[in-house]
Amino acid sequence: MTFTQLAVVGAVALLGPLLAFPRSWHLPVVLGELVAGVLLGRTGVGYLDSSDPTFAFLAEIGFALVMFVVGTHVPVRDPAIRPALRSGLVRAVVVAVVAVALGTGIGYVAGTGHGPLYAVLLTSSSAALVLPVVDSLGLGGERVIGLLPQVAIADTACIVALPLAIDPSHAVRAAGGTVLVITAAAVIFVVFRWGDVRGWRQRVHDVSEDRLFAVELRIQLAVLFALVALATTTHVSIMLAGFAFGLAVEAVGEPRRLAKQLFALTEGFLAPVFFVWLGAELDLRELGQHPQMILLGVALGLGAAATHLVPLALGQPVSLDLLSAAQLGVPVAAATIGSQTGVLRAGEASALMLGAIVTIGLAVLGGGLAARAGLVALPERRLAA
Repeated sequence: MTFTQLAVVGAVALLGPLLAFPRSWHLPVVLGELVAGVLLGRTGVGYLDSSDPTFAFLAEIGFALVMFVVGTHVPVRDPAIRPALRSGLVRAVVVAVVAVALGTGIGYVAGTGHGPLYAVLLTSSSAALVLPVVDSLGLGGERVIGLLPQVAIADTACIVALPLAIDPSHAVRAAGGTVLVITAAAVIFVVFRWGDVRGWRQRVHDVSEDRLFAVELRIQLAVLFALVALATTTHVSIMLAGFAFGLAVEAVGEPRRLAKQLFALTEGFLAPVFFVWLGAELDLRELGQHPQMILLGVALGLGAAATHLVPLALGQPVSLDLLSAAQLGVPVAAATIGSQTGVLRAGEASALMLGAIVTIGLAVLGGGLAARAGLVALPERRLAA
């Protein structure tokens, strides 16, 4: 990857803010970035090569940071989130039960034999997409807070379940890696919490702010990358490492100055690189060679929406049901693992991504409906975020 290409990525990523600028459209920033990647990548003119090692590595860093920021946005210390944990778990379980039945049926009709994989996909919710949509549209309130545990539980559970569903021969290895990453994140929380209680973190913060050292940012990035290294070494998704570390940092309490620094680094550079890369990675042309996979992709996308509409019976609004159906990391991981191991059929990886695109479109619709319905944060809550 050259600096010219990197400049192009930065320029086309501006399509995200441009599409999100009209408030009446209620579009998330990531949508424009994905579209830009699709137009310049495999599906479009082919200018951006998603297999380029430098481009892919920058995208992985961006993905890790996106998941980290997502984790820090889960209000684990907010008393309002605790009552929502039980209801969020109930909704996630209900969705999973329906997804098993529907995913098995789709696998049988499609003749791929991948019903368990489809069940995981239908169950999943993408915290990496849902929370940026929530932030960009200014959504908030009790119902939106109640959605966050459901998304986090589903996302984490599906990350763990994916290796078993798509590559059972390595499920034990992946489970062991998952335990190691989660344990490491728990240890990090204990260490950070201990340093906070002893007053060390405040001293570091004061010196760093006074001398402009950015020590906290350096520490956070070093720890994040170490946790990501552990994840990749143990064959666990980067998303789990970033998300778990983000939860640990949020549980301790993140200084506002550090949050602004990480926001600038992530949203200003590496997150756009990741979403543009993700769009460039999609090869929607492949679906033209396997028309039956188009039907599979649409079925997976609409099936995800159908399963996530089940919580309507539990009082969750349609807009938030559609938003919770958003998929991103799990389909990407499934397509990547499936392609590497050769367990997917020709065009099936693209079908998985087509299904994810359908859910993203429905999630955008849901976010817009939620904003129009007044499910927004109070001004003082948004300023404090």
